[in-house]
Amino acid sequence: MTMKSAGQGQDGAQEAQDGELEGDGAEQGSAVHKSAAAIREPAVTGALGHVAERGSAVAETKQSEDLFRLLVDGVKDYAIYMLDAAGNVTSWNAGAEHINGYKSDEVLGENFSLFYEHADAKSGRPQEALAIAARTGHAEEEGWRVRKDGSMFWASGVLSPMHDSSGALLGFAKIIRDLTERRKLEEQLNQAQKLEATGSLAAGVAHDFNNVLSVVLSYSELLASGLKAGDPILEDLHQIRAAGLRAAALTRQLLAFSRQQALQPQIVDLTAVVGTMESMLRPLIGADVTLTTLCAPSLGKVLVDPGQIEQVIMNLVVNARDAMPSGGTLIIETSDVVLDDTYASDHVGAKAGPHVLLSVNDTGAGMDKETQARLFEPFFTTKEPGKGTGLGLSTVFGIVRQSGGTIQVSSEPQKGTSFKIYLPTTAGAAPAVQVSPAPSVLVLEGSETILLVEDDEAVRVLARTILRKYGYNVLDAQGGGDALLLCEQYAAPIHLLLTDVVMPRMSGRGLAERLLLVRPDMKVLYMSGYTDDAVVRHGIFYSTVAFIQKPITPELLGCKVRDALDSKVRT
Repeated sequence: MTMKSAGQGQDGAQEAQDGELEGDGAEQGSAVHKSAAAIREPAVTGALGHVAERGSAVAETKQSEDLFRLLVDGVKDYAIYMLDAAGNVTSWNAGAEHINGYKSDEVLGENFSLFYEHADAKSGRPQEALAIAARTGHAEEEGWRVRKDGSMFWASGVLSPMHDSSGALLGFAKIIRDLTERRKLEEQLNQAQKLEATGSLAAGVAHDFNNVLSVVLSYSELLASGLKAGDPILEDLHQIRAAGLRAAALTRQLLAFSRQQALQPQIVDLTAVVGTMESMLRPLIGADVTLTTLCAPSLGKVLVDPGQIEQVIMNLVVNARDAMPSGGTLIIETSDVVLDDTYASDHVGAKAGPHVLLSVNDTGAGMDKETQARLFEPFFTTKEPGKGTGLGLSTVFGIVRQSGGTIQVSSEPQKGTSFKIYLPTTAGAAPAVQVSPAPSVLVLEGSETILLVEDDEAVRVLARTILRKYGYNVLDAQGGGDALLLCEQYAAPIHLLLTDVVMPRMSGRGLAERLLLVRPDMKVLYMSGYTDDAVVRHGIFYSTVAFIQKPITPELLGCKVRDALDSKVRT
């Protein structure tokens, strides 16, 4: 019994052991299963996270692209578009549509040479720009471009190549800006500076030429006065004098262009001026030209020299007539306008505020832009040789600018021409002009003592000769220093100082001020080949002093000297 019991106990122990082993295997299997699950969970989670990150990056990229597209499309002042390697348009922003006039569906796939002038496109300029950009990494251009409607604009552009990561050329980025208004202002400024420099040169030439003409005109008159009627030399002298007078007229036109004329401004109604001139203008333009005046009945007043403004109208009308050899229509208008700050900023020399507009319009041959650019230059003319001096419009320009106004011209070949003159309105009174009463009998002679101061020797000798011929006692000096010394040494009264205005070291005004301190009863008569600006800068105002404009002639000098001596107005 004991043995049987023992065998049974061993079998039970084995079963129990086997059971434990089975139990451990189950537990181990379960542990392995749990471990595999634990390994799979992070892997799946990581994969899902990676997918999520990629989705987020794609979304951010798309958002960035959308924002960039909005930024590019939001730029209206710049044309920004893309080209492929051949120069065909692949993208087009709102600024490009605004500047060029094409919608995106009209240009996508088109070559960008479409925007160039025909001659530039034909010459291969667009392809040359692409080649430069591809070779150097950058290409800049400026030039005229063509909009969809055919109008031109001045473009400033930058062309940049785009490459992929391997360096292959993908295409180009193009940025264009419309600089038409800036170029127009630059051209106006350059033209104004050019005319200013030409005016300064013309004024200097006119001043020196007036001294020469004084000698030519005066000596021809002096010689003629000593000859008897019928002398054959008289005719020669008359021809010399006539030529001198024509030269003097040209000199006055040069001075008008350089804005150095002696003006006598008055408050003027331009409508009244045009109305007064109308009857004179009709026979001047001929029967085949129809003259129409459209003048405002109530017009602002302007401060101008009436004679000069009549010369402006006359010159413009004559030019209009010459531009219509087969007849046409000429329209003269006046109206009140207000120039705003925008207009003033777009036109060199213009000022904002109320103005009176005087316009002269014709239906004649018109002008191209090259002719318009030189229109106001002295001696420039499109007329045949002998048909004009080329100083008419130069004179108009100078008078208008000297009167504080501006002049604009618009014209196209075969479409006529329009001149617009803007003169500022005024509410004040014109400066009073002292006018000596004309004597009933022309008196040139006298016996008073005159101190003559002139730095040009030829003119000084001439004036001394004329004055002594009329009976005056003449003391002459070359400059201010000599005149002061002479005046100090001369004890007797000096009745009149006749002096040039613009002289080296001491001006005529400065000399007169110093001499009047010691000789307060002495009268002063100024003379100059310069006028207005140069003379006024030396303190000489025509409304308050006696003044003689060169070139001088014996009769003119004699009258002015006599008037100055007889004047009751103190200097």
